[in-house]
Amino acid sequence: MLVLGIETSCDETAVALVADGEKVRANVIGSQVEHHRPFGGVVPEIAARAHLELLVPSLDAALTEGGCTYRDVDAVAVTVGPGLAGALLVGVAAAKALALAHDLPLIGVNHLEGHVYATQLEFGRLHLPVVALVVSGGHTSIVLLGADGSFTTLGATVDDAAGEAFDKVARFLGLPYPGGPEIDRLAQEGDPAAIRFPRAMLHDGTYDFSLSGLKTAVVRELRRRDAAGTEVWLPDVAASFTEALVEVQVTKTVAAAVAHDVPTVALVGGVASNSRLRAAMAAACARAGLRLLAPSPVLCTDNGAMIAAAGYNRLAAGERTALDVAADPNLGLGTVPTAPAA
Repeated sequence: MLVLGIETSCDETAVALVADGEKVRANVIGSQVEHHRPFGGVVPEIAARAHLELLVPSLDAALTEGGCTYRDVDAVAVTVGPGLAGALLVGVAAAKALALAHDLPLIGVNHLEGHVYATQLEFGRLHLPVVALVVSGGHTSIVLLGADGSFTTLGATVDDAAGEAFDKVARFLGLPYPGGPEIDRLAQEGDPAAIRFPRAMLHDGTYDFSLSGLKTAVVRELRRRDAAGTEVWLPDVAASFTEALVEVQVTKTVAAAVAHDVPTVALVGGVASNSRLRAAMAAACARAGLRLLAPSPVLCTDNGAMIAAAGYNRLAAGERTALDVAADPNLGLGTVPTAPAA
C-alpha cells in the first residue's frame, strides 16, 4: 500500500511516498531557511506563501523520485495540526484536492504522532508500548504510546520548547539562524563542565520541563563576564548550555520508561538531531537496559515520510478522515478527527 504524505506545519514543504508504512520510496523536503534567516526565526505569513510556491513542484518531484503516478497511490496523508495556521491550510487544502480528484482516502495526521512514527521508517513496526521524547522547535514532551496505540502525555515543557531555547540562546550569542545546528557544532569544541548552568525541575518528581530559566541563566552569565572583563569562550558556553538541557531531558525520559515498565524509548523531533542529546540518551538507555530508537537526522526534522507512515497505520486500522476536516493549529495529541471506513 503506497501512501503519499504531505507536511507543511511550519517551514518545511515536505512530500513523501511510503510503501506499507515502512519503505520510503521518495522523500522530498523543500527548505525555507533562506526565506526566514534575515528575520532570525520563522515568519508565519512568509512560510505560508513559500508553501504555496513549493508544494506543487515538491509533489511532482516526489512522484518522479518514486517512479510512480497518482494511479499508484492508495491514500493521501496530511498534517492537520498542530502548527502554523496558514502553513497547515496550504497542505490540508492540497491533500483534500488530491483525494477528491483521484478518489483516494484522506488521512489526517497529528504532527507529533508523525514524529513518533518516523522510527518505523528505520526500525520497522513499533512494538508497543513505547516512551517517546518528542523534542522540537515548538514541542518538548514525554509521551507514552500504549499497547493499544493510544497516546498519553506524561510531561511537557511549562515554557520554552527545546528548539526555541536553542534558537534564543544562539541569537544572543550572535550565531546565525537556525541556531540549533550552530550550537551543536560549537559545543563539540567546548567543555560541557566549564559553566554549571541550572537543571530546572530535575528532581521535582514530574516529567515536566522548564527551559526559560536556563536561557536566562546563559544571558546573565555572559553579561556578568562581560562586565567583569572576563574572556568568554563560546564553545564552552554552547557545550555547558547543551549539557544542562540534555541532562534534564534524558534523566526524565529514562525515568518515565522505567516507572511505566516500558522497554523501548524513542527520541524524535528536530532537536533529536543534536549530537550530544543522541549520545547521552544512548548511554542512559544502555545503562537502564532500554532499547533506543533514534531515527537518522533527516527523519527527525519535519518530513513527509513520517506523515505517510503514521497515515498508513491509521489507514490499516480502518480509519478515514472526512474531506471537511479543518486544520487545527492547537491540535492535541491523539485527537485527529476520523470517520469509519466505508
